Amino acid sequence: MRLATYNIEWFSNLFTDANKPDPSTEWSGRWNITRTAQLTALKTVFHAMDADAVMVIEAPDQGSSRDCTLALERFAAWAGLRTTRAVTGFESHTQQEIALLYDPAVVVDAQHDPRESEAAPRFDKKFKRDLDVDDRPETVVWSKPPCELALTTARGTALRLIGVHAKSKAPHGARDDADAMRLSIANRRKQHAQCLWLRARLDADLAAGDDVIVLGDFNDGPGLDQFEELFGRSGVEIVLGADGTYPLYDPNALLPLRPGAAQASSARFYNRQTKRYFNALIDFVMVSPRLRPLTTWRILHPFDDPACFGDAGLRDALLLASDHFPVVVEIDI
Repeated sequence: MRLATYNIEWFSNLFTDANKPDPSTEWSGRWNITRTAQLTALKTVFHAMDADAVMVIEAPDQGSSRDCTLALERFAAWAGLRTTRAVTGFESHTQQEIALLYDPAVVVDAQHDPRESEAAPRFDKKFKRDLDVDDRPETVVWSKPPCELALTTARGTALRLIGVHAKSKAPHGARDDADAMRLSIANRRKQHAQCLWLRARLDADLAAGDDVIVLGDFNDGPGLDQFEELFGRSGVEIVLGADGTYPLYDPNALLPLRPGAAQASSARFYNRQTKRYFNALIDFVMVSPRLRPLTTWRILHPFDDPACFGDAGLRDALLLASDHFPVVVEIDI
């Protein structure tokens, strides 16, 4: 089975209020890119991925007049994809949902299946954690609750998937450098708490003997910023649980920990201050121990992946479609 995670920047802006793709010449949410240009690029990328299931991060809005599942299924029909079914998790507090778009011939059943325990409440609830070491636990919530799914493949294999869009650590709205530092540390604390919550959920699933895949945008990674020394480890390392009983695995997540290793990247952002682009590794597909020997990884990066770079149409489409690139795995299940 081919499984992917793909964060699509401002995907919701590409749909009408009737949940239909809008291939017009109006501007999309992406800078200087029209809706038709972004939709056409996404069509090219999805066909190139040819995935059996895609965890869409920043999926179309879910609300009183918007239907994420319907919008994704209509996008699939418009683009001529075989991933004709979609399932959505909890509604987010933003216009960015988390949903799975899948081929029903390969994934014969996919259900939103949230779980909870004393250590890990359901992701639409609240989590108590002391974030600043004052012995007074703060309340942590997800603005974009992880999407917990129970899957059955055509072979009869049962899997649990958890789609994730963790809190951004960027100091949006900072008034000056000191305020930016304060916001960055506060956001990092909240992101850490979300990852601890997710890890507690994983410990329970793995202890129960489930095969689990965690995939999505963590807005974090080992060695990504200077705050890691302050906190001891990244949120990604917490979720991987490398020092615990049930470690998860993504080879790209381990590269920054290996001196001299070539670094992977899954996103490309523009820095308005330096007027340059920079790469970041923040999107992952983490698999549980039994799945590790059955899995291979690939990031469809327009410059780092030779096949993507050599295909000018695909290379341009990847740059137009989003500021993130798909992370794709092949799993023999």
